[in-house]
Amino acid sequence: QEQVMEIAQVMAGYTLGGADLLRRAMGKKIAEEMAKERPKFIDGSVKNGVDKKKAGEVFDLLEKFANYGFNKSHAAAYAVVSYQTAWLKANYPVEFMAGVMNCDIHLTDKLASYFQEVKKELGLPYEPPCVNRSEATFTVRDGALVYALGALKGVGVEAMKLITEARAAGGHGFVSLFDFARRVELKRLGKRPLEMLARAGAFDMLDPNRKRVFASLDALSAYSAAIHETRASAQVSLFGEAGDDLPEPRLPSVDDWLPAERLAEEHKAIGFYLSGHPLDDYMPALKRKTVMTLAELTAECARGPLVAKIAGNVAARQERKSAKGNRFAFVSLSDPTGLYEVTVFSDTLEAARDHLEPGHSVVLTVEATLEGETLKLLARAAQPVDTVAADAGASGLRVYVQDETAIQSVATLLERIAAEAKIKSQGPVAFCITDPESGAEIEVTAGTRLPVNPQIKGAIKAMSGVDLVEDI
Repeated sequence: QEQVMEIAQVMAGYTLGGADLLRRAMGKKIAEEMAKERPKFIDGSVKNGVDKKKAGEVFDLLEKFANYGFNKSHAAAYAVVSYQTAWLKANYPVEFMAGVMNCDIHLTDKLASYFQEVKKELGLPYEPPCVNRSEATFTVRDGALVYALGALKGVGVEAMKLITEARAAGGHGFVSLFDFARRVELKRLGKRPLEMLARAGAFDMLDPNRKRVFASLDALSAYSAAIHETRASAQVSLFGEAGDDLPEPRLPSVDDWLPAERLAEEHKAIGFYLSGHPLDDYMPALKRKTVMTLAELTAECARGPLVAKIAGNVAARQERKSAKGNRFAFVSLSDPTGLYEVTVFSDTLEAARDHLEPGHSVVLTVEATLEGETLKLLARAAQPVDTVAADAGASGLRVYVQDETAIQSVATLLERIAAEAKIKSQGPVAFCITDPESGAEIEVTAGTRLPVNPQIKGAIKAMSGVDLVEDI
């Protein structure tokens, strides 16, 4: 734009103020103003001895530049940066993505998109947040992207430095929750950051039972406060450093969160699903009902528009009003292969609003089109994922166990789920166990109306003493 002003001054005799008005008209792409400037520019150029035709050609170039222009010096600088960026991403993809994610470490939506690229598009190795391996920011360790403690929601990079500095000062990682409480002043860290660390699984290396860790935070914080207050008062213990002789609190004995609950808590802390997805256990049943993944739908849509079914876990719903007063919504969802958005018009929204609450998993019937590289989805209908999975054929479970202890553990789990009354789908559950004396396989029916769905199947499969879970 400075060059345009100079052309107007030198060639057409514009004043500095007049040249600036021309620059503004170009910058704001005001066609009417540019049209007014044409005769002024040509007349001024002719007075300065420039051929009228040549003056018109120069003004045509300025008009073209006003539509979209980029001077060579800027273009060259951007080209160099673009090349350097592309080279870094091609040759050092893990380091590059760590740097990019650090730039937006507090923007959950962007981190979700970047992590999708790390995991699905680039296929890079990564490590989840961990108090023993993560730093406050994103780093690279042994060729893998290590998730930043400071990227958890409501935590903050500076607060997480209290953990990494204490770890470095001790010369080694934390060996237990009590060791963590002794070395890190948890009162300074705060309750909410501790809760987010527990939800995200950052203490898994110290105790894999996330629910127990979460329930123990108050006791651990009190223990930490007592130790650090004792040290601050400069009291000396006969048994070592001040505070080391304080008794460790007894932690509550609780069952861990179910896999689906662990994922939900993880989502609260990270803002997206990191270690798995709520639909993972549903995929075999959904495939039998010809429900596509996002990746499959995108590939199929490249051949042309289509109507298809796609499953998703609702992340957010934003409702708007049209000019006619009708409500519509933009719904953000995810499946194991990616993130996507669906537009839902008033009729469908009215019928499906209850199913489109954040945290719910649904199967959508959508009209899909591909505009450039962007997938456009318009919802026609929505159903709860459990309804579709129940129609897929299997209505019960057969659980192969190693011993009676495993039977009791599974039965306790099913009783607990039934008592919570969150799972509406029911079916028979049978246990298969091998008789140690005869070697014969014995099948015992636990009940015919027990809570059954793919998530429960996944939870049972992960239990100790369970060899196999199959549909019946």
